[in-house]
Amino acid sequence: MTEGTAPARPASYDKKVGLVLQGGGALGSYQAGVYEALASSEYMPDWVADISIGAINAAIIAGNAPKDRVHRLRRFWEEITAPTKLWPQATGALAAWQRWTSAVMAISFGQPGFFNPSAWSPSDKQISYYSTSALKATLERLVDFDRINAENEMRLSVGAVNVETGDFTYFDSREMTIRVEHVMASGALPPGFPPVEIDGEQYWDGGLFSNTPLQYMVDYYPRRSRVIFQVDLFPAHAHHRPTNLDEVNERDKDIRYSSRTRLATNTLRERHDVRHAINELHKLLPPEIASTEQARRLHGHGCVTTMDIVQLIYRPDEPQGSLKDFEFSRPAMELRWQQGLADARTTLQGSPWLAPMSSELGVRVFDVIHDILCRNVALSEKASVRALAAQ
Repeated sequence: MTEGTAPARPASYDKKVGLVLQGGGALGSYQAGVYEALASSEYMPDWVADISIGAINAAIIAGNAPKDRVHRLRRFWEEITAPTKLWPQATGALAAWQRWTSAVMAISFGQPGFFNPSAWSPSDKQISYYSTSALKATLERLVDFDRINAENEMRLSVGAVNVETGDFTYFDSREMTIRVEHVMASGALPPGFPPVEIDGEQYWDGGLFSNTPLQYMVDYYPRRSRVIFQVDLFPAHAHHRPTNLDEVNERDKDIRYSSRTRLATNTLRERHDVRHAINELHKLLPPEIASTEQARRLHGHGCVTTMDIVQLIYRPDEPQGSLKDFEFSRPAMELRWQQGLADARTTLQGSPWLAPMSSELGVRVFDVIHDILCRNVALSEKASVRALAAQ
């Protein structure tokens, strides 16, 4: 391994590759950058599971030939950010003004190729503020649904919530024919977007129930050992304390979404470790106990698969504002894309999942960028202590 390159993936590391994309609106260009890095690596996903804006990105990925995927993602994100394409990259007060203005423009006028304000109607008939008919046309133009539904192609799973029952549902290309409506349903966040009708039932954004499809990918039976790249758009750790109400609202949103992701990930890790422990324990049982009905039932809950979960989290260097998931400016889109690309490349260069796995573990969780940030903070603190001691 040389500086700036990822170590070669050995043949012995034969785990399947999964990609989990979550919701986050305009922040989703970070996911596109992550995929660009994976597309040129030895970790091309064979399965993408996703919710909300992640479902749109994933449909574009799965619905195109490998050579066209990054280009099609770029077309989507450039089309929906076209009104601000001439805005310069900025910092400080100008960047803050751009973020606020872009969010207000999106709320007031919508985004081309994505959503538009709904025609006014009496309040008792209005069920959403925007129409997503433009998104339907965009997806039909950029996504080949025949490819998604063909055998031996990348698997696509999108999550949505049934409006009437409140049940969470995954539409999975392994089990059904995926249409444009399934992708739109996964991103139909109320009250902004209207529900999408599928086979007589109405569905809303899967993020209402769970903002991460990680559990579906790990629990799906029959299980396969996997390395799963989980892309989260809301950071749990803050760079600084909020200093105004807008930052308070942004931090509130980060905590609400990231805490659900962390809870789901930690619960999944504990459950799969237990499955693995059951399987290891069963090997140690004397034959007369292993053959009992109780032991067989317990063994049915065991699992031999192991999972490596690689977290990639959007961590902006400065506050983005409480409306950041509605902030579709071209400069912000480009910065998020490039950060996703850089974070994924750095993570691939580290490849900590290639280290041997302890036999007692069923799941390992890695966050390379977090580890680097923690090391940098520790080094900075040591340098400060040395400077004070030298005075």
